[in-house]
Amino acid sequence: MKTFTAYVEWDPETKLYVGIIPGIPGAHTQGATLDELNANLKEVLSLCLEENKEEVNYLPYFVGLQQIEIAV
Repeated sequence: MKTFTAYVEWDPETKLYVGIIPGIPGAHTQGATLDELNANLKEVLSLCLEENKEEVNYLPYFVGLQQIEIAV
């Protein structure tokens, strides 16, 4: 078993949760609920890892998040 970290946002325009798993090309999806998003992320992550089996040992490590504040 391996644990991955997903970045999740709420899109007010589409009214959907959007999730990405940084460092895994193609590992992004959306869902109407957090449960649906979680299931979709598991499915897309499995597909991405299956497609790139040789790279599984070189996956990135989650370090943390930083919020950057600027004037807009």
